[in-house]
Amino acid sequence: MKALTFKRYGKSPEIGVADVPRPTLKANELLVHVHAASVNPVDNMILTGVFKPVLHFQLPATLGSDLAGVVTEVGSGVTRFKPGDNVFANIFDLGTGAIAEFAVVPEKLAALKPANLDFVQAASIPMVGLTSWQALKERANLRAGQKVFIPAGSGGIGTFAIQLAKHLGAKVGTTTSTGNVELVRSLGADEVVDYRKQEFEKVLRGYDAVLGTIRGDAIEKSLGILKPGGTIVSLVGPLDTAFARARRLNFVLEFVFGLMSRKIMRLAKKRDVTYSFLFARPDGAQLAEIGKLIEAERIQPVIDKVFPFEQAKEALAYLAQGHAKGKVVIKMR
Repeated sequence: MKALTFKRYGKSPEIGVADVPRPTLKANELLVHVHAASVNPVDNMILTGVFKPVLHFQLPATLGSDLAGVVTEVGSGVTRFKPGDNVFANIFDLGTGAIAEFAVVPEKLAALKPANLDFVQAASIPMVGLTSWQALKERANLRAGQKVFIPAGSGGIGTFAIQLAKHLGAKVGTTTSTGNVELVRSLGADEVVDYRKQEFEKVLRGYDAVLGTIRGDAIEKSLGILKPGGTIVSLVGPLDTAFARARRLNFVLEFVFGLMSRKIMRLAKKRDVTYSFLFARPDGAQLAEIGKLIEAERIQPVIDKVFPFEQAKEALAYLAQGHAKGKVVIKMR
């Protein structure tokens, strides 16, 4: 079968569509004929090798973790799905990839595709949906009446997280450029800062939680907008000791991540704020809950651009520019 692969880490990863062996099934797995897959910023980060100590791929490896498609075969132990079912899933951190004609999905990571979405729309959801769910509901314990700051509101994570936060009854602050102000307001953002005209840390106050989505000094600046007892959940780092322990990494990496996060931890403690780094985990049960919200039209997908499979490499390059409004999706067939 054909798949989008990379051969090495670094400046010349040699990304391209290649012929690879069709995957074989274990008892608890589904074989999915992939109709669409979406790309996420972490895909480009993987190529650099920055997550090499944490994520393990056998090179050459297939890229991508979000998919939607049709089940063509099920393992002997599968009970919840059958051939012909339309599903969507995230297979991040499994060492396998989604941007391929076929993908293997463990049964516990799959969910039935929302009936009101096509495959392209469904493929845009898993990573941003699970990340938002785990950051806002699990880690930040966001509740009705609280305030959450979700910067880069027009991006893939931002467009989903704003809608989920509003569903949870929270008030949402965000940043975006002038041209996207109406988009983020239409998704439910209450306080919108045009980052080209104002600095968010000088405008926003009294927030309960921050979803860290922007690299650089934005995480440190966001400390100033939080109430005592507030929470920062970062998707962009720095990685911390708790992350290393949760993944059972060796002592050296635990020490290194501790050093990387030492400054933000010190600043957070000074302001009585908690900081943690989040790597979203695939979860079929959560994806099914997200699917219900989508079918009830509480949340809608936001898609910037759709590329054909032959231009999958260009899709990654386009995403890397950092200007996408919502998700970038690859239509496989």
